[in-house]
Amino acid sequence: MEFTMNTALLLGYIGVGLMVGMAGIGSAMGTAIAAMTTIGALKKNKDVFGSCLVLSALPGTQGLYGFAAFFIMQPHLTADITIFKGAAIFGAGIAVGLACMVSGIFQGKVCANGVDALGNGYDVFGNTIIVAVFPELYAIISFATAFLISATLV
Repeated sequence: MEFTMNTALLLGYIGVGLMVGMAGIGSAMGTAIAAMTTIGALKKNKDVFGSCLVLSALPGTQGLYGFAAFFIMQPHLTADITIFKGAAIFGAGIAVGLACMVSGIFQGKVCANGVDALGNGYDVFGNTIIVAVFPELYAIISFATAFLISATLV
């Protein structure tokens, strides 16, 4: 059995793996951080479940950005991929993966603070949504970067 390696294709697949995997890790951790705080808040105030549910789900968007970026890069993962394309996909994977992972975790922490305040009777749902968008902006920028990188690969 003969083993041949297409380094460019390998780089591309590692890139999309990082892209989806790290973004998913960030979302899983962020949603878990906010959801754990939701449980504590509900012990104090059962009426805030709907608001807490929204805030707990908000960090899940980073995983979606990673998955959507995979779909943008997927058509370029072919047997005849060049080393330039493979390296570009690898770079996009690192950018999207890291940005979405860190963004998801920290957005979860912001949301958890809002959930805690809601549990204590403070009306901060709208304000929490607004400030929770700040960490997400960098996930969106990384997704836009992946889109722009993909446009150069045609």
